[in-house]
Amino acid sequence: MKSFLLLTTCLLTQCLYTQLLKPDRVFDGLELHEDWVVLVEGTRIAYVGSERGLKIQKDVQQIDLKGTTLLPGIIEGHSHLLLHPYNETSWNDQVLKESPVERAIRGTVHAKNSLLAGVTTMRDLGAEGAGYTDVYLKKTIEEGIVPGPRLLVAGPAIVATGAYGPKGFHDGVEVPLGAEPVSGVDEAIKAVRRQLGNGADFIKIYADYRWGTGEPSQATFLQEEIDAMVAAATSAGRYVVAHAGTPEGMKRAILGGVETIEHGDGGTAEVFELMKENNVALCPTLAAGDAITQYRGWNKGTDPEPTRITKKKKSFKRALQSGVTIVFGGDVGVFAHGENYREMELMVAYGMKPLDVLKSATSGNAAVFHLNDLGKLQKDFTADIIAVEGDPTKGIEQMRKVRFVMKNGEVVKNIN
Repeated sequence: MKSFLLLTTCLLTQCLYTQLLKPDRVFDGLELHEDWVVLVEGTRIAYVGSERGLKIQKDVQQIDLKGTTLLPGIIEGHSHLLLHPYNETSWNDQVLKESPVERAIRGTVHAKNSLLAGVTTMRDLGAEGAGYTDVYLKKTIEEGIVPGPRLLVAGPAIVATGAYGPKGFHDGVEVPLGAEPVSGVDEAIKAVRRQLGNGADFIKIYADYRWGTGEPSQATFLQEEIDAMVAAATSAGRYVVAHAGTPEGMKRAILGGVETIEHGDGGTAEVFELMKENNVALCPTLAAGDAITQYRGWNKGTDPEPTRITKKKKSFKRALQSGVTIVFGGDVGVFAHGENYREMELMVAYGMKPLDVLKSATSGNAAVFHLNDLGKLQKDFTADIIAVEGDPTKGIEQMRKVRFVMKNGEVVKNIN
């Protein structure tokens, strides 16, 4: 309750002045430093370093964050703010039975929960049947109507005709789909331009998917269709990302010029090497598969490890060994918003070092997403700053314990 009242007060009063943040240690987006402080002036970082090198003015508000590590605000790379956990309501029923109005209202709650969990920027990977609701959620956050992270949104996303859901209806029934279907180069280009014109920050395509219920995924778009969509987006100064999990779907997306591959479950050593050669990053979404497998009956910690989890661990290990850039993003929405730390914990459990996970979730994602003044605690960068209890470089589970959140120089959470 205290955090919510502070959040509301700050949004009304703007809470912008000179503030000196004094933690035990600072992770600046690249390295960990002991006995550093961070000075914030308005919306920007003015100083990062030892307090001995800083002349303190009388009007500076000092915020004691003893026992914490200060970090850049977390940048979530794969989210769906308009979805909620599938063990509450199935994806099909969310698309078919929850109106865009209801989903928008849920989205405002999800956005606040994310912000209070230390996520100050989110890339939302598709409205999943709710049209451009994500665009308007972004707008209301930017206008200060509701609290939440700054958003990068994909709008409806684009699928090949016949290759997406909800499915299972006879041919005389038309139902809303979770993305916009297209066929052929001309339709594909029109969809890209329409979505960009309606406010999408980037384009998401489905390079592979299940053609029939229960079938394994297959490549969907032809190479020339992907090439055309990427060309249309890049000529408008935007970029394309691809849902892809099969080797063929991943290859077509990579050769077509997408910037990130989402999921990548079936990635081979050859495919990951191709990604590295073409500077394509991987967002593995480990937490989504972990959550879905539990929803389907896996008692994690007691039951034998399912094949799906074993295969995901192996593909993630191959990706790490290849040196491909790893994007932090858990497909949150499949599981509860505000529990983004679950992806970090699995990244460590599957083979990444905690420090590398923190880099991925801050400076790494900022670089991949073209966010030039975010992701680092550095002079003149935007003051998106969080503090967690203890030292997350020694135990990534500390990312569950967010005590302080600042977005754009405004304190939105401070638990002392």
